[in-house]
Amino acid sequence: MTKQMNLKENISYSAGGILSKVIEKSEKLDITLFSMAEGTEISEHTSTKQGFVYVIEGKGVFTYAGENIEMLPGVFIKMEKNIAHSLKSSQNTSFILVLT
Repeated sequence: MTKQMNLKENISYSAGGILSKVIEKSEKLDITLFSMAEGTEISEHTSTKQGFVYVIEGKGVFTYAGENIEMLPGVFIKMEKNIAHSLKSSQNTSFILVLT
């Protein structure tokens, strides 16, 4: 990754689909830009790493350990490892996922 990137310029949506773009990947850090088309979802799963989600645009619901968190621009969601979570978009929604 270069030292600077305009994330909004890298967002694109696939009709009815989910796109992901790896921004940085190393042994200690994974950064991925996700773009979820309106009405798409990512089923419940866990991660072996801790991290966070930062919502760039859109609207949806992030369910974390059974709690619904509204995904709106600017929302930051901290995630511990091995905790079940899922996502559902009600509008085109983009976010950064950082795992450490």
